[in-house]
Amino acid sequence: MSIAAPLVDQFQRRITYLRLSVTDRCDLRCAYCMPERQTFLPRAEVLSLEELHELALGFIARGITKIRLTGGEPLVRRDMIELVKALGRKVGGGLDELTMTTNATRLAEFADDIRAAGVRRINISLDTLDRGTFARLARRDSLPQVLEGIAAAKEAGLKVKINTVALKGINEAEIPTLIAWAHGQGFEITLIEVMPLGEVEQDRFDHYLPLSAMRESLEQRWTLTPDDHRSGGPARYVTVAETGAAGIGGRLGFITPLTNNFCDGCNRIRVTATGQLYACLGGNEQVDLRAALRSDAPDAAISEALDVAMKIKPERHHFVIDKPGGAPALARHMSMTGG
Repeated sequence: MSIAAPLVDQFQRRITYLRLSVTDRCDLRCAYCMPERQTFLPRAEVLSLEELHELALGFIARGITKIRLTGGEPLVRRDMIELVKALGRKVGGGLDELTMTTNATRLAEFADDIRAAGVRRINISLDTLDRGTFARLARRDSLPQVLEGIAAAKEAGLKVKINTVALKGINEAEIPTLIAWAHGQGFEITLIEVMPLGEVEQDRFDHYLPLSAMRESLEQRWTLTPDDHRSGGPARYVTVAETGAAGIGGRLGFITPLTNNFCDGCNRIRVTATGQLYACLGGNEQVDLRAALRSDAPDAAISEALDVAMKIKPERHHFVIDKPGGAPALARHMSMTGG
């Protein structure tokens, strides 16, 4: 029996990390991510959980060692935990790690099951600790449920990383408080520059906060020491000496798609809930895995489609937010591609 070739793109980058979206739906409407009246995909177009599982196994056979389940919000999908359990059985048997990104609104209900299924760490999106700011930004008054979910994840033994989109004039002044809170809880936290994906009601230029400026501001307050820790994604880390439980410095990450392009070492591909593989978050290059999956010879068709994806994966994205009223880099929203 021949061993399937690993996934290597035309720039000799080994692709080992799959971000697999299980739904484009979300129970929040964060202003920088989507419009209030977002139109979601018809359910008939979304892959079944069985099909998502089959796709994941195909990726594992080609050398994917880390899978992150995303959305939209993955936990709004009915029976989602069954997919987590099925993929969790591959951890240690071809898969090094299974993780998830969630807004935590439903995490209190599922944290124990997620941990029991083999997930050991999760990313939680949280942009503010102020209930009023949260309600304005997410267009839902859900901060109490989110904090309950975060507490449940910690209690279940999940390692938590907080993801915070840095927004000028919205949460900019609160970011040091968020960092200190996260580190005090024993969590890592990563700051992210807003990405120009999909039309929204607000002008992203008005709230774009370069993390180079944010880092300079934080260095006036704390001691930031470069940290060579890598989590498999694009974040680059520092240790904050003055924060953290019991006097231990807390880890702070920066994801900078605009001020410091991180594409040289990209090891990631994304698959939407409809089975479209996007070779780059910031590009339109794609292959249709749903068609391959539903063909007469799905294993061969999927493998062939993955070979095509490696040939079309671009060297880098070209995100820019440099003027008021600028059009988004891409028409599709982040909730469609998967975070």
